[in-house]
Amino acid sequence: MSENIINNDDLEYGNVKISDDVIAIIAGVAATEIPGVAGMSGGITGGIAEILGMKNLSKGVKVELGDEDVAIDIFIIVEYGSNITDIGNKVQKNVKNSIETMTDLNVVEVNVYVQGVNIQKDVKTEIEPRVK
Repeated sequence: MSENIINNDDLEYGNVKISDDVIAIIAGVAATEIPGVAGMSGGITGGIAEILGMKNLSKGVKVELGDEDVAIDIFIIVEYGSNITDIGNKVQKNVKNSIETMTDLNVVEVNVYVQGVNIQKDVKTEIEPRVK
């Protein structure tokens, strides 16, 4: 886990450090705010793409943190019927905006990897007969 020191020269009382995990959580929340994103994926290391819950938002995000710049790889699952390109673009913009607003870091890349498609299953409690 690396950390980033923000504006070290201007801080009168000490340093402010931001952990990779904090950046990853911000990115994960920003990605799931986009309609059409079903959830975060565990990435390619898990083998099969697995939708992760809210507690594991950082697991679908890889952060590369420099002194003033950050690059993000984010792994998502989209809802069936959604425009994947449109969702990817919206995720990139929202992740970039959220990280830059909250941390003052410069986001140089947001790479979105669509790992799967979530298909909603209609559950019928009672099957109606076709003929009466």
